[in-house]
Amino acid sequence: MDKRSLAQLAGRFRDAEARTEILRQELAAAIRQADVDGVAQKDICEATGYTRQQVRRIVKAADSHDGQSADSPQDDQ
Repeated sequence: MDKRSLAQLAGRFRDAEARTEILRQELAAAIRQADVDGVAQKDICEATGYTRQQVRRIVKAADSHDGQSADSPQDDQ
């Protein structure tokens, strides 16, 4: 592995991280909308693979402080 190859791989990794963050935010918004639309929490959990606690935290974040940083499911795993 040379320096250039390593730098390219690191760049791809950073791009993937940025895309992951965008998708995480989109999923959190979709979870909040599903809650507003009356989708059962059980169904949201089944569809996303998140725990009930993670879903509650995401939904509650919208009510308490517009969802800043409480969307991350890693906190509960």
